[in-house]
Amino acid sequence: MTTIIGIQTKDGCSLVADSRTSDEGGRPYSHPDINKITSRGEYLIAGAGDIQPCDIVQHIWSPPPVPRTGLYEFMVTHVCPSIRQAIKDNGYEPKKDQEPDFEFLIAIRGELFEIDGSCSVSRRDDGIYGIGSGSKYAIGALQAGASWETAMHIAEKNDIYTAKPFKVFNQLKT
Repeated sequence: MTTIIGIQTKDGCSLVADSRTSDEGGRPYSHPDINKITSRGEYLIAGAGDIQPCDIVQHIWSPPPVPRTGLYEFMVTHVCPSIRQAIKDNGYEPKKDQEPDFEFLIAIRGELFEIDGSCSVSRRDDGIYGIGSGSKYAIGALQAGASWETAMHIAEKNDIYTAKPFKVFNQLKT
């Protein structure tokens, strides 16, 4: 459970995450070593949902080299298949009779992409992204014109699985 937002602009993008994680019983954890957004070469990777696939993609997965053009197609044809394989190779299996419970916001060269538990790629024309349990509050606030700071505070007030400090990563288009 978490709140992660992504904001796409003409110059690049920002990813913002809260700092609370929780176990299956809802027990909260916070520690400076745990980051919901990681930087891996040209990639910024933000993960929400089950911890195991997030850890695999953020710390074990080997991201493929990024081409100069065609980032959406590259995400569909190279990034998502390699994420799917890394998750499988490292033993993640969703709970019985449930769909995989993870989602990612991935930034490459200042462009944001949303990846769901089936490893499908989505993009939004308004440039406002959100994943995790508190994201619906933050997205609503952003769409109403709030700053990312206000949006995250609104998510924190309405979602018990969202807590400060908020961490921000920016990536310029290249």
